Amino acid sequence: IMLRKGITESFGAAIHALNTNQLTDGVINKSKRMILDTLGVGLLGTRTAVFNKALVYSQLFTSEERSSVWGKSDITLPPHYAAFVNGVAVHSMDFDDTWHPATHPSGAVLPALLALAETLPSQPSGLDLLLAFNVGIEVQGRLMRFHPPSVVGVMGSAAASAKLLGLSPAQCSHALAIAASSAGAPLANAATQTKPLHIGNAARRGLEAAQLAQIGLEGNPAILDMDSGFGVYYKDYSPSAMPHPFCSDFKWILEDQNVAVKRIPAHLGMHWVVDAALAARGKLENTVGNFDLSQIRHITLRVPPSKYVNCPLPATEHQARHSFQFNACSALLDNKVTVASFNEAQINRPALKDPALTRCTSYAARCNTFYGHWRKPLSHRDLVEKFSINASSVLSTKGVEGVIHVIGNIESVSECSILGSYLRMTSSPHKQLYSTRAW
Repeated sequence: IMLRKGITESFGAAIHALNTNQLTDGVINKSKRMILDTLGVGLLGTRTAVFNKALVYSQLFTSEERSSVWGKSDITLPPHYAAFVNGVAVHSMDFDDTWHPATHPSGAVLPALLALAETLPSQPSGLDLLLAFNVGIEVQGRLMRFHPPSVVGVMGSAAASAKLLGLSPAQCSHALAIAASSAGAPLANAATQTKPLHIGNAARRGLEAAQLAQIGLEGNPAILDMDSGFGVYYKDYSPSAMPHPFCSDFKWILEDQNVAVKRIPAHLGMHWVVDAALAARGKLENTVGNFDLSQIRHITLRVPPSKYVNCPLPATEHQARHSFQFNACSALLDNKVTVASFNEAQINRPALKDPALTRCTSYAARCNTFYGHWRKPLSHRDLVEKFSINASSVLSTKGVEGVIHVIGNIESVSECSILGSYLRMTSSPHKQLYSTRAW
């Protein structure tokens, strides 16, 4: 194997060379969990206002090629816009998986791959889909520095799409270069309806970058090597070459670094606060007996400083998903936090705005690792239950069970198009909208 000098060149060569034989059992099992969870939160996300706005906009566009919108049996869109709206759906409730360093890896990759797969003359197999998905995740993992789904997500989408398209090493490098010009979004748009667009745009723009590279568009072939290239997004940019898949030192990052699967649709930091609040409430109930919330005079939250998770009195669902105060008080009031906790009526409850909840209790609890964190992952049973609850708000029972079966056996599926058929099996509009499951 020839030694390669450039970092970008090493990425292009690795994206091209990776094959299904290099997928380990551990990586296959972890990525199947990620895919199932992503589909579930995406299906649930099609019930949100931000998804519907993105869908109305995307329906303005037409093309000969059409791809499916998850959970919509009668709607197709141009592939890039299908990737966009499905990506928005995945992140619309901040319910999607989280990796370390913190990013949301799956939402930028899976919508692009499924939209692209529908347009290919020869349908990829389930194993092809798994490989491309993991290529997209791997590239993100090797580029991450901080919470950057809008930065590394588009690169992962481009890499995954390039893999599924079978691009050459040089074309893979150019796809990354093209995608880099669509990277980035301000954190100031966190806790707003625009934040889900970061994932949707990453899916869409990465797919576009790969297809532009396929028809010969070129970018800077050293985009990952330069401080003025991809390095503009980081203060401490120190890129490393990606080992060639046939070298002995190649190892999937996902092999050792698992992802967090969220139990509540909120920023990851809220999970520690909710678990600690529930534990503190449990101590009160065990000590006091008949628990009376009016006895609470003061609540102290000790949390790490954050630039954008600071919404003490949220006015919208998106602010509530980023509010330590709201999530702690919701857990104390209701003894649970669920999807339904973030609707307008719950956010505006007088009890949550009672000065007593913002003005001394001697009961304390601490959460070091919440259930669902990568160090304490959800059981397979609980992950499937989360998917089933989320997906059943949109899909029929046959659709829900079909998706579970296909993803559970995806490495043996000859054509991944069967997955799309189950994602279009919608249920009656009178089905439940939200889960009240308490984890």
